[in-house]
Amino acid sequence: MSANYSMQAAGESYHMTSSIVGHEHSRNAAVDFLSEDPAEDSTNVVEQEDVPPNGGYGWVCVACVFLINANTWGVNSAYGVFLAFYLSHNTFPSATAIQYAFIGGLSISQALLVSPFITFTNRKYGIKVTMCIGLILETAALLGASFATQVWQLFLSQGICFGWGMGFLYVGSAAVVPRWFSTRRSLATGITAAGAGIGGLVYNLGTNAGIQSIGLAWTLRTLALSQLLVNTICTILLKERPSTTKPNQLAFDYRLFGKVPILLILGWGVFSELGYVVLYYSMPDYATSIGLSSQQGAVIGALLNLGQGIGRPLVGWFSDEVGRINIASATTALCGVFCLLIWTFAKGFSIVCFFAFMVGTVCGTYWSCVAPVCGEVVGMKDLSSALIAEAIALKLRRDSGNVYLDAQMFTGAAFFVAAFCSWGVRTWKINDVKSKRDARIDQGDGTERTSEARSIWEQKLYSKMLTVIAPAKV
Repeated sequence: MSANYSMQAAGESYHMTSSIVGHEHSRNAAVDFLSEDPAEDSTNVVEQEDVPPNGGYGWVCVACVFLINANTWGVNSAYGVFLAFYLSHNTFPSATAIQYAFIGGLSISQALLVSPFITFTNRKYGIKVTMCIGLILETAALLGASFATQVWQLFLSQGICFGWGMGFLYVGSAAVVPRWFSTRRSLATGITAAGAGIGGLVYNLGTNAGIQSIGLAWTLRTLALSQLLVNTICTILLKERPSTTKPNQLAFDYRLFGKVPILLILGWGVFSELGYVVLYYSMPDYATSIGLSSQQGAVIGALLNLGQGIGRPLVGWFSDEVGRINIASATTALCGVFCLLIWTFAKGFSIVCFFAFMVGTVCGTYWSCVAPVCGEVVGMKDLSSALIAEAIALKLRRDSGNVYLDAQMFTGAAFFVAAFCSWGVRTWKINDVKSKRDARIDQGDGTERTSEARSIWEQKLYSKMLTVIAPAKV
């Protein structure tokens, strides 16, 4: 996706499966990505070249980040079980379904919102302090939610505070693993991303069993203690690799908003999140809406997360083999197909289980494939879509009949729009690579041919929609 030839090497170095938000190296990559001076870029790449050990203690860090993801995003995914319980048991009599939905959206949006502050604490105090802040916040959030008697207390605890804690832990640790790997980076980051799915599998089943056996309050306290133990051990073991690369760490770079491919990436991220969050939280409640038990709903939510645990590493591996933009576009569109052709007709336990697992393998593509430059822009812009997605789904939820039909259509449409944006980035990338290659050929022939001097025929050729279906590894 690089804007010039020299940055293709850096683009390969920074695989799209590297960190989503708060990635320090992505700050420099985002600016270089849009640079107009090839010679200057080449100099920067050479000066900043730093070859990782491609393993060693890096595998310990992979295991740590895997467990951190399991005990942040995995715990967060269990909110789907809590949501189904809140809606069916009238836990807080004054609360509405929309309020419950916003609590789940708050946790994800807040995790993305605090990324600039996490960048600051990482730079100023180091990763250990950053993650300790996350430990305290996430533990306090779950303990606070266990004592909540009014819905506004859930907003503060299970929504805002948990989101901040998840952000400091997840974003704070996300930049560690890519620094330990070069050729195996996609595999390593894919494994760490799978932690969210495997953790979701465990916590969905465990949360439902806990609510039925020890009650809501003690289930929340048990989650608080379990994540505290695991995340504390991982914080102690996690270690940053010393690097000669010292990028400028910018909390935000407004210049990226003026680039069409960046806007398309934003569109992909926003609409992917709209669909993803609906699936993430709605499956247990959807199960009860069609007459299944809460236990079956928890199993369905667990299968969705199991699909993510298996699918995310595979998406990362295929991204290197087939092309990251190609995989992002294809799997995002496949999510839309699954939602419209399977979910809308899924009324029995077995077919819903099949749908949950299959869509789980591809619905987390955004988190596995997003480019480093998106860590600068999309991480900030996605928070609005993450916040409102489940609220939209519950607002579209009918009172009777095919309760989730409108929400299902909305989710499928969101994924298709996201795929269209991603395919637009692919078209731009193919044209950009071709134009850069032609420019290099012309320079080798001793000729001067700028984009303004190209023939009308060539300009039309580059803009033809044939590039939409042109085979290319991008």
